Amino acid sequence: MAARLGRPRWIAVCGAVAFAIGCAMMAQPASAQSITDRFKGLFGGTSEEAPAEGAPPRKADEPPSGLTCPPVTIRAGASTYQVAAPGKQPVGNDLRFQATISKMARECTVNAGVITARIGIQGRVIAGPAGAPASVQVPIRVAVVQGGVSEKTIATKAYQTTVNMTETGSEPFTLVVEDLTYPAPSGAVGDAYIFYIGFDPQALKPERPAPRRKH
Repeated sequence: MAARLGRPRWIAVCGAVAFAIGCAMMAQPASAQSITDRFKGLFGGTSEEAPAEGAPPRKADEPPSGLTCPPVTIRAGASTYQVAAPGKQPVGNDLRFQATISKMARECTVNAGVITARIGIQGRVIAGPAGAPASVQVPIRVAVVQGGVSEKTIATKAYQTTVNMTETGSEPFTLVVEDLTYPAPSGAVGDAYIFYIGFDPQALKPERPAPRRKH
């Protein structure tokens, strides 16, 4: 792929994306349902559209087993991932690429008092005027949080997925998290649990080794 997409190319990509969104809005319900069906086939559960940032989480139907599987929503301020040219801000002609989340799904299972969550995330990476690299690392964090006046993080984990860019300048990505586990809450406490997802650039930085203890 060329290292950079010129401004005319960027405008063309944006126009193509806008046209695609417009076509999707006019499509028959069966077309929109196909994405939902793919998530149902993956999890045997529900899929959810990404809600507007800051909107309250939306509860899906609970599993027939009676296990409370928390709703999944995007963490406020983490719905978009933008990367700029070195030393620049991700605005205007200095934007290299932008990633967004469009679809989410989740499924929960319990074994010996431990819940294992499977969370599916779909999104798209769009090249900017400064030109996206041939491959893009997309960092995403998934957390289960007990909501309330003071939120409490129960479990959290960072993930990465690689997106290979093409000349189109717009590529989809899918990430399926299968190893997020946490203790099953007691009673109605689980009703306050939420799965938060969002982009987390810190996930791309290598973890610092633990300091050695002096003897």
